[in-house]
Amino acid sequence: MPPLHNLIAELTERWSPQVSAEAQRRIEAMGFSLEIRKGADDRTLAWIDQEFGGSWSSEAFVGTNIIVHRGPEPVGFATIDAKGMRFHWLRGIALEPGVGIFGPFGIAADLRSQGLGDALLVVALCELKNKGYTRVLLPAVGDNNLVLYYLKHADAHVVETFELFTRRPKSVRTLVLASGSGTNFQAVIDRSRGNVPLDLVGLVTNHPEAYARERATRAGIRSMIVPWHRKEQSRADYDAALLGAVERFAPELILLLGWMHLLAPDFVEKFSDILNIHPAFLPLDPSHDDVAMPDGVRIPAFRGAYAVRDALDARSPWVGASLHRITNDTDRGPILTRKPLAVEAGEDDETLMERLHPLEHDVVERGIRRWLLER
Repeated sequence: MPPLHNLIAELTERWSPQVSAEAQRRIEAMGFSLEIRKGADDRTLAWIDQEFGGSWSSEAFVGTNIIVHRGPEPVGFATIDAKGMRFHWLRGIALEPGVGIFGPFGIAADLRSQGLGDALLVVALCELKNKGYTRVLLPAVGDNNLVLYYLKHADAHVVETFELFTRRPKSVRTLVLASGSGTNFQAVIDRSRGNVPLDLVGLVTNHPEAYARERATRAGIRSMIVPWHRKEQSRADYDAALLGAVERFAPELILLLGWMHLLAPDFVEKFSDILNIHPAFLPLDPSHDDVAMPDGVRIPAFRGAYAVRDALDARSPWVGASLHRITNDTDRGPILTRKPLAVEAGEDDETLMERLHPLEHDVVERGIRRWLLER
């Protein structure tokens, strides 16, 4: 992978309110409207995930955003001053006094040659200046053309160059919990042999017939069955047995990939890093029970064990996939990555899942990478 660069630009008097006003007039002259706000509306956040990979929305969610609209449709955004991000490239110069953070930043593909991005960048830098910052960090820029763009349009200069992983990370001891066929498990197996540094130490399943066991055997991964004999075993006894089984693997990371059993609070407390793939487009605000989609339609969050079936029963025009951290509130943990998927006319559960699985695989991989970069 090519190296990444942190760039710094001085927020001089060049970035004045008058310059910002002129850039805003240019945007309006192109037929767009501009909104500057804390956070972003759900529709814009969903559009960001649809257009730009699935993780930028969580940064926009905790920052100030300059959003460009074409009618009601979002077509561009720039996030500034995002709070609480844990990426390793934000642990150096980003912590110095007077340094504001720029990004993420994106323009709809069909509008990238019209000068819209140039004007949006100017407004964003002026907003940072207006907030009292004296310098701005443009972090983790990997595209050389984008580096040159910031050199030209922001008077920026490179201050740090680093690899995506500052050192090749030791493979993370990872345990997978799965109850079914294990398609996401197989995707993780395949990617762990490439550029995702996971050491898959085992599979735990609660169903003896789960095809995920066959996948583990073929990959040379130890598997363990921990079934719940409901007539003979209390919920508390089963939860204790599951916790004991998992402890024997000493995992650093636990991936729930189609795991159909709610984890006990003791389990969640014991293991701080548990990630779950959920087949729905979950809202970034865990208190919300519905979410807006890229076209502005609002749908239920579809939490719970039968998200796809529930979406089809509700005639939802959208489904999706989200990788989130596990908490004691079901399907309400912080989201690492998510992507929406439009439902096609006449689809049933089986055909929709065939299209959803590749989306889930991508969401899982991107979410694991983000988790690694935040360690």
